[in-house]
Order: sequence, then structure tokens, then C-alpha cells
Amino acid sequence: MQLNIKKRLILLLALASIGLLASLLGTNLRILAQTPPSHENSQLATNASQTSTIEQQGRNLYIQGQWIRAIALWQQAVRSYASQGDLISQGRVLTNLALAYQQLGNWQQAQQSIKSSFKLLDQISGNSEAKQHLTAQIFNNQGILQLEQGQAEDAIASWQQATEVYQQLNDREGVIRATINQASAFKALGLYRRAAKTLELANQNLVEQPASLVKAVSLRSYGDILRLVGDLPKAKEAVTESLTIATQLKSLDDEAKAKLSLGNILWANDKYQEALEYYQQGLLTCQASFVCANSNLPLQINLAQFNLLLDTQFWQRSQELIPEIQASLANLSLSQTNIYQQISFVNSIIKLRQKAQQEGLNLSNIPSWQEISQILKLAIEKSQHLGLSRAESYAVGLLGQIAELQQQWFEAENLSKQALMIAQTINAPEISYLWEWQLGRILQAQGDRKGAIGFYAQALDLLKSLSQDLVAIDPDIQYSFRSSVEPVYRGLVSLLLESQPQTQLTQTNLIQARDTIESLQVAELHNFFREACLDAQPVNIDQVDPKSAVIYPIILRDRLEVIVSIPRQPLYHFSTKIPQPELEKVIETMRQTIVIRSRRDFYSPAQQLYNWLIRPALPQLVKHQIKTIVFVPDGTLRNIPMSALFDGKQYLVEQYDVALTPGLQLLAPRPLQQINLKTLAAGLTQQRQGFAALEYVNLELKEIKNQIKTTVLLDENFTEQTLQQQIKFSNYPVVHIATHGQFSSTLDETFLLAWDTRINIGKLDQILQTRSPSQQQAIELLVLSACETAIGDKWAALGLAGMAVRAGARSTLATLWSVNDRSSAELMGQFYQKLAKRNITKAEAVRQAQLALINNPAYKHPFYWSPYILVGNWL
Repeated sequence: MQLNIKKRLILLLALASIGLLASLLGTNLRILAQTPPSHENSQLATNASQTSTIEQQGRNLYIQGQWIRAIALWQQAVRSYASQGDLISQGRVLTNLALAYQQLGNWQQAQQSIKSSFKLLDQISGNSEAKQHLTAQIFNNQGILQLEQGQAEDAIASWQQATEVYQQLNDREGVIRATINQASAFKALGLYRRAAKTLELANQNLVEQPASLVKAVSLRSYGDILRLVGDLPKAKEAVTESLTIATQLKSLDDEAKAKLSLGNILWANDKYQEALEYYQQGLLTCQASFVCANSNLPLQINLAQFNLLLDTQFWQRSQELIPEIQASLANLSLSQTNIYQQISFVNSIIKLRQKAQQEGLNLSNIPSWQEISQILKLAIEKSQHLGLSRAESYAVGLLGQIAELQQQWFEAENLSKQALMIAQTINAPEISYLWEWQLGRILQAQGDRKGAIGFYAQALDLLKSLSQDLVAIDPDIQYSFRSSVEPVYRGLVSLLLESQPQTQLTQTNLIQARDTIESLQVAELHNFFREACLDAQPVNIDQVDPKSAVIYPIILRDRLEVIVSIPRQPLYHFSTKIPQPELEKVIETMRQTIVIRSRRDFYSPAQQLYNWLIRPALPQLVKHQIKTIVFVPDGTLRNIPMSALFDGKQYLVEQYDVALTPGLQLLAPRPLQQINLKTLAAGLTQQRQGFAALEYVNLELKEIKNQIKTTVLLDENFTEQTLQQQIKFSNYPVVHIATHGQFSSTLDETFLLAWDTRINIGKLDQILQTRSPSQQQAIELLVLSACETAIGDKWAALGLAGMAVRAGARSTLATLWSVNDRSSAELMGQFYQKLAKRNITKAEAVRQAQLALINNPAYKHPFYWSPYILVGNWL
């Protein structure tokens, strides 16, 4: 499952998910030291003491969640302080009253309390320390109100003013508290990297400080943001430290929040059972505290559990949480956070009802369409009351989706257009694309193909305009690229390639479909990296290699489409009717059987895939004397070696050079230059960090050294630092790394193993980009042998493509599975021997090396030769 912001707001909600705003650090009620009245006498002192006691009692009630009783006492305290002429204390209580009114959803009274506080400030002469403290407190609490009303930019301004005052007072804790709140506003705006930087600085200032609640909250907030930008190891480290501090300070509320955050991090890392355990621990911790149990934290945890159970298809367990969630939602006060929680719940119920109908599950415990429609109508009213147009658009759009699912097309179209109009009025393309996509589906269902293509295309244009923003969609509840973004691309492709009676597909449609699937490849990699880091430039195949054909297999819900691009020819297209699950079963069967050396069960799926992907194009390939086939593999097709496709007599690699590319939009097409192919070869032979020894790596590196001038870093000499130093100060057109490695659909689980550490994609990118200014030549070839794709991860090969693209080398030769056999050394020796001839392409060198093994009776099984795949520039 799997930032630079140009827009005012980024997606809080993809079609299948609504991200909730960050929890606020807003309940720290600071009771300031009082300045004794100048006309002090014993009676006034007694009154002041009594009023201070009343104020403190109100504070205790607020902390316990008894806001109505707290308000009553604070109102009494305000009147008493007013009669005593104590403007500072009066203003302080008024700012805290604002927070209590906010908890009840009484925004008018909350805003009035803040205004009254500012008026009192104007009446206080001078600039005493007490006045400055009050000023900072008013701005801080005003920011909390503004953020909860969706006014994130105003909230940032308020907290910046609070920070300035705290700095004048040398109040470090106040500065950090306001800084953390600013980070919450950055997060609400989708400015995750700015929020992360803000919190990183705050935590640096707290490193030497003793354990405190401010430190616990700062670390937890930092971890939450790091999760959103994809740095899961650091996120877990920060939140674990936060949990330790909260436990040490016996703050059950912060302990429960840390457990919720850890659960979210583990969920993002696909560790579902551990995530559920942390959610359940968080609930138990929260229930042990009266304050926590009466907050909305149990609802947040239950919503997280509910969505995780849906994500992992535990339908019955997810339904058991519904009554408790509904009861909590019924008691919510009026606030932006609470409105989004209601919308999020409805969003989840829609998914559950869809799945229940598809799977034939019992619907009796699931709220009806009418019930969830009523929740949305209430959310619309509340959104309008607070002026939250984004929330209103989401709620109206989901009402349209409910009508769509009930095939009430007229109502569905009207509601979707209404939601779209609201989103367009507030210039929110991150929301607009959802409803344009929805309108496309609605028109498609009614047979209006042209209108549907129009809306799909508009939705896709918006997605492309948001390419840098989409990678920072808040995945707090259910966000999934696979369910919220990818279907827009595939839906448009499906419409464009849909066969019409007595009509041939136009080249315009074929070109648009090809470009769309290429754009999807780029978007997938952006999503993998959690940032828009790839500069995609379209390349004409005619300009790359006149003897190469590019094949685009496209997996759709009900069929397999294939587009073939041959230089100087119109695009060629063919289609096979096969449901996606059936196709993926054949792909998975090939992947599982091809690694069993003692059997030949792979022949059947390999031949079936050949018949679907190659055979219909064969006449064109032969006619135009094609020498190289370049695949832009789609979905799970990335997990199989295309060179092993079988026509009944021969493997594909026996007929053609074979290469892969994530898309010609990413390609820097250049032939292998006539240069000295000096190589840096690094490898591990010994057991390290729980990974088995690779006994044939030493032989592999010797084979390379026999063919090409090579510098070798072996075992303890292969560290992250030595690798970086060699690349920085020497010209190595070829970098060969023979070590354990894993390609995964999860960024932080894609790595190479050095002697001293794991090198992840980001670090490898840094290492390969650290060349001194005098070393201008790009790395022509990066070879990663002994690596493998993660077991049980259907999107694992995305990690291989990601590493290939991010490493910055023109080409990457990598393995889908680890061979750890003498054959690997032989194949690499053959490859470098051919490459050294200089008059050969990389793809041809790989093919010749693979053929050498095929012709060796000991290694003719594709287990030995087929996992080696060339990604990127094949020239």
C-alpha cells in the first residue's frame, strides 16, 4: 500500500480517504503569575485569593473535559477579576474561556472571548512581563481557534506573533509550543516537508532538555510528519522516544496518542497486526484516564482500527466497531476536525457496503445508504455554518457517489456537478479532480463515452498539474494511490481503447492511451518516493533506436490491452478479453514456478503470456526487422522476466534483445560511449546482519576483473564510506555491486547491504551524485547482482524500477531473485567480455551472456539466467 506545494491546500481527501487535521497542542493552559494590585488591602487580597482558586478549579474541570462547568466558574472569575480591576487575570481567563467555548462548538462566544481579551490588552499601560505573557497567550489560543475553523494561514500568522513575544520573554517552552502549533498548520495546508523542518528545529532545541510534555508532543508531531513524507524508520524512532517520555511522566493522554501514532506508522509499513496491537494498547491506556476517555481520542483510534481492518479485509471485525464509532460521532461538537471525522466514517462505510455487495457479505450491521446520507447532510449543514467549503464539497460529492452506487444517475450527476462547482469556486483542483472522475464514471455508465472521456481527461489534467502535490496526500485514514489516483489513469485508457462496433481505433486515441499509461508510470514512481523527483521528458522512439520496438502491456479490469510502437510506423494495437484476477494468476504462477530448478511447470504460463503479449505483434516485428524489444511493463508484469516468455520452442531472448524501461518519458537515450569502461566492483561474501554468505561473489568479481580494469571493494572494505569515497574521487563509468539487496514496494524496505549498514535508495542516490566537479561523466551502467524482490509483495518490482531511476545511472542491470551460484559468476564474466568489445549494445551483451548459459546444459533452466533484467537505456 502504497513537498513542494503550489496550491493553497493539498488533498485532505482522495476519493477513498479523508485526511484528518493534526491534533493540536492547544490545551496547555498557562496560569500566569499575577501582578498584585497597587491598592492592595487585606479584603482585596482575600478576594483575589478566592478568585484564583475559582480559576484553578475551572482549569481542573477543563482538563477533565467538563467544559460547561469550567465555563461557569471562569465566567465567575472574569466578573470577580473585573471588579478587582485586575485586567491581566481577566484577559487570561477570557482566552481560556475561548478554548472551552471552542470545545463545545460555540464559535461565536469563542471569538468574542478572544476579541474581549485583545480589548483588555489595549487598556493595560506599559509593556510589563505579565502583559507580554498575556499577549502571547491570546495569539496562541487565537491560532487554535483559527486552525479548527479551517483558517490555517491565519493561524500561522497568530502563532508567529506569539513566537515573537515568547522570544522577547526568553520563554523557550512558549516558543517551542507555538512552533509545534505552526507545524500543525503547515500539515493542514499539506506543507509536510516544511512542517517536518519546523519540528526538526524544535526538537534540536529540546535535545539537551529534560523530559517534558512539550518534548513528548514535539517528538510525536515530528514522527507523524515523517510518516507522511515516507521516512518511516525516523518516524518510528521519534514516536518511540515520545512514548518513553510520556510513560515516564505518567501522562496517559500523551501515551495513548503516541501509541496511535506508532500504529499509523506500522500500518504505513504494512505491519498490520503490530499496528492493530498498538491501536488496542492505545485504547486501553486512554480508558485508564478519565480525561482521555472523555476526549475524541478513542474515536480517532477506533476510526484508525476500522479503516485498517477494512484495508486488510477483516470484514466481520470491522463491522463490530461500527456501533461504538456511531455513538461517538453522535456526541461530537462543532469543529472542522469533527466534521472530517464524520465524512471519513461515511467514506469508509461506502467502501464497506460496496465490498459487502461484491462479496455477498451480511449487510445487517452496516448503516444503510439512507443513514449515511443523513450523516453527510448534517456534515454539509455544519460545513456551511463554519464556512468550510472544502468539507462541504467532499460531503456533497460523497452524496453523489452514494447516488451513483444506487444507479440514481440524474441525482448523482447533479450532486457531483454541485460538488465540483464548490471546489472550483475555491480553486481546489485537488478536490475538483475527484468529482470530474466521478462524473466520468456516471456518464460512462449511461453510455455517453465521449462525455465520459472528456471528464476523465479533465480529471487527469488536474492530476498532472498536482504531480508534485499528490505525493503528499495525507494517508491518515485510508489514502491509497492504488484506489484514488491510479483508477483515473486506467479508466481513461479503458475508454480510449474500448472497441466500438464497425469502428477502428484512431491513432489519436492510441497515442493518448500510450501517453496516459506512460504518465501513470511516472506517477507510480512519484508515489513510491513520496516526492515528485523525476523530470519526465517525452522521447520519440524513432529518435532512440530504429531497430527497437516498444511494447506497452496495459492491465485493465476486464482485459489486457497491448500497444506496440515501431519506428516510423503507426501505433499497433491488440486486445485479449481476460479478467484481471485471471491474468494476474497466470503471472503469479510463472513467477512462482520459474524459480523451481527441478521442474518445468513455468512453460505453460510463459507460453500463455507469450501468446498474449508477443504473438499478435510478431508479423509486424518480423516485417520491420526489429532487433530489440523494450517493455514498459505494467503492474505485476514487472515481477516476471520477459526474456523467459516462451513460444513453444524458444525463449524470447533467443529471438530478441530484451530490455525494460519505466517509460520513455524517463529515458535519457544514449548509446554506450567509446570510453574506458573502468569499473568499481563491491561485494560481500561473508554473513552479515542476518544475511547468508554469498560464496560465489568473490569468483564473480574476479571474472569481471579478468575482462575490464576493475577496482574491488570486498567484505570489510565495502562500507558506505569507502563506496562514497571511491565514487567521489574517481571516474567509474560502471559500478557493480554484488551483495544482498531487496526491492520492495515500500521505500524504506528497498536497500543494498554493505559491510557496515544498509544503503537505501536515498543514500545510494546521494553516493552516486557525490562526484567531484571534475568528474563530469555520468555512470553508464549500475549492476546490482544478488538482489531480489520482496516475497509476497506484488508491487515489489516497483522498488527495482525506483532504484534504477533514482540511482541516476543511464542503465541498471539487476536481478529479480538471488541466484547465489557459480552461474552468476559465469554470466557476469560473459556479459563484461561482450561489453568490452565496444561495438555492442548493453541489451545485446545481456542477451549474449544469457544465451551462453542457455547453451550450457547445467544452466539452461531460466532460474539461472532469466532474473537478470536491463532497466533504462538499452543502447
